[in-house]
Amino acid sequence: MARIAGVNIPDNKRAHVSLTYIHGIGPTTAKRICKTVGLEESRRMKDLTEDELNNIRKEIETQGILIEGDLRREVSLNIKRLMDMACYRGLRHRKGLPVRGQRTRCNARTRKGPAKPIAGKKLATKK
Repeated sequence: MARIAGVNIPDNKRAHVSLTYIHGIGPTTAKRICKTVGLEESRRMKDLTEDELNNIRKEIETQGILIEGDLRREVSLNIKRLMDMACYRGLRHRKGLPVRGQRTRCNARTRKGPAKPIAGKKLATKK
């Protein structure tokens, strides 16, 4: 298994698909990196030499792409800045509610967590 930016890259996948396993590199960026380094799209990671892997590492550094820990840190700092400003988006983050305008009457379970029962409330039964 190849290691790039502290991430184990799968060997049996094509190079541009394997690069997307790195946080911060999507399909478009991965294809651009492979094209710049000079890799064919059909090449698999297990077929690459150490020189080609080093070229990929250098290309990621020279393009100035934020990946892994740096990217996660920047995103968390951006969210913290919004919360400190107490703007609308920051308040939504603080309360654990959807931030980008989604409805909360239903379908907000990912942000709100599992449903909590309300004491004394019973569902109406049909007769």
